[in-house]
Amino acid sequence: MSADPATLWHATAAALQPFPALKGAVETDLLVIGGGFAGLSTALHAAEAGQSVVLLEAHRIAWGASGRNAGFVVPNFAKVDPDGIRGMLGPRAEPLINMAAGSGDLVFDLIRRHQITCDAQQSGWLQPSHSDAAFAKAKDRVRQWSALQRPVQVLDAAGIAAMTGVAPDRSGWRGGWIDRSGGVINPVGYARGLARAATAAGAVLHEASPVTALQQVGAEWLASTPQGQIKARQVVLATNAYAGGLWPGLARSFFPLRVFQVATQPLPDAVRNRLLPGNQSLSDSRRNLFTFRFDAANRLISGGMPIVPWGADRRLPRAIHRRLAQMLDLPDLPPLQFQWSGMASVMPDFLPRVVKLAPGLLAGFACNGRGIALSTAMGRELADWASGTPADALAIPLKPAAPIPAHALARLAPNALLPFSILRDRIENKR
Repeated sequence: MSADPATLWHATAAALQPFPALKGAVETDLLVIGGGFAGLSTALHAAEAGQSVVLLEAHRIAWGASGRNAGFVVPNFAKVDPDGIRGMLGPRAEPLINMAAGSGDLVFDLIRRHQITCDAQQSGWLQPSHSDAAFAKAKDRVRQWSALQRPVQVLDAAGIAAMTGVAPDRSGWRGGWIDRSGGVINPVGYARGLARAATAAGAVLHEASPVTALQQVGAEWLASTPQGQIKARQVVLATNAYAGGLWPGLARSFFPLRVFQVATQPLPDAVRNRLLPGNQSLSDSRRNLFTFRFDAANRLISGGMPIVPWGADRRLPRAIHRRLAQMLDLPDLPPLQFQWSGMASVMPDFLPRVVKLAPGLLAGFACNGRGIALSTAMGRELADWASGTPADALAIPLKPAAPIPAHALARLAPNALLPFSILRDRIENKR
């Protein structure tokens, strides 16, 4: 079995006893492949609906992106707002919009209902605006989400400064907005809690059980692992960016994006009480996103993307540390205690996606930088499908797998364009 990654979250979450590897032949209604948020949510909701469920994880629960993020619960879309989605999807837009709108509440409701220990606080998600144009967009975003009765609010520059503890002359933030249904969690603690809840509901989980072959046999599916086989009526691939080569071409239908995260040693209480006193999560409007939050022990957490991937493990954490010190006016910022990275899946339209690969076989992709909230909500949708809801009636648009043209080159674009994004951010911030 692969060891847990060396992240802050794996080091501090409540321990979870390993699940045994699959051995022998098993039959089930639903096979879920992938032990992250999407797979665990699918397994939990399907088991609660009365389905027999088996979940296979190649490594350990929350080994992939679900354990390697920053623990932000963000109940919206990365690049698109309700009006834009309506323009893209027409009448099919409303179920997806409503799914996202309630996704933060879903996460925290599950945490409360299953008594999951994960340092959860539904304290809100902040997005400061780095330019006048970004602030105008923030006001429009609040207008759109307010129409759906969401707990959102526009904040002027003084309001952002009060909530963040960062002076406007330091940050350049013109204002921003908050969605109070978002917040922070320990994502590994949350995933482990979902695993316990799914098991209590009747799902059977196996770790160290990579699926080496998946084939249709009549009206059922047969999945093979190194020590066993599963026959299932339906299958959900919930691997997100860690799709590998299990299904031909699937990994070319999204952009894999490697994101780095760091956590400092704990900050003194006097500094901690100045910054984010309400303990929100924060990601601003820059293209070269600036993020920060604290964990329960006052460690300061932030992340970033590399321009050049080679040597990024050594180079980028130091750059993120320097940026934190500069942005937050912390000349004595404690050194890094943890640094890690993970792969996110990004769709070309930045919307979550359910892909129909074959009869009885769906794959779901929901990250786009919003993995905790949207992947949890997507799991509930996939469980509805397993219980009889037609796939084309789900809230998430159903589409066939479509490899991205020139994927090998196109996947490099976010990193290659980062210098131009940084330059544009600086120019806009100084106007």
